[in-house]
Amino acid sequence: MTLIEDKRRLRGVMVARRRALGEAHRRAAAAHLRAAFLDEKPFALPAVVTAFWPIGEEIDVRPLMRALVDAGCRLALPVVQGKRQPLVFRAWSPGDELEAGVFGTFHPFSHREALEPDALLVPLLACDSEGWRLGYGGGFYDRTLAALRARRRVTAVGVGYDEQVVDAVPHGPEDQRLDWLLTDRRACAFV
Repeated sequence: MTLIEDKRRLRGVMVARRRALGEAHRRAAAAHLRAAFLDEKPFALPAVVTAFWPIGEEIDVRPLMRALVDAGCRLALPVVQGKRQPLVFRAWSPGDELEAGVFGTFHPFSHREALEPDALLVPLLACDSEGWRLGYGGGFYDRTLAALRARRRVTAVGVGYDEQVVDAVPHGPEDQRLDWLLTDRRACAFV
């Protein structure tokens, strides 16, 4: 199998695994995620932090986003600029309206200020013990992390359910490793 085929196969497995989680599990996971973050604090607060508006069965990071605002952080949400382009992050505060983006996403309106993050909360389909992340296949976060890391130090925190941790994620030279993993059951740094 090629790298693309390996990733496609694992994506299918992980989407089904995440979809199988019950609604009660999902609700509890959001609270546990917030607590795991506050216990470990993977980056210094306050900071400029990018998060993501959860879509489908993604873990709900909104309680964590509220805790970050309460800790003095500035938040931003990602905006897809186009195919093969890095993401841009626009300022967002709880209560701000969002507009629909591509791939079922929601993001701040175009008049909102673009921010460069100190830390990124990165959605994932799978993550392994080495910090390799499997996303949806567009490469947006990999391109964005590569560009940010070329300019400055940033902390990339993969966020998902603990059920999304796997033995190995197929990866190639364009893939970017995470610095931390944050789930509803753990927070751990990758060395």
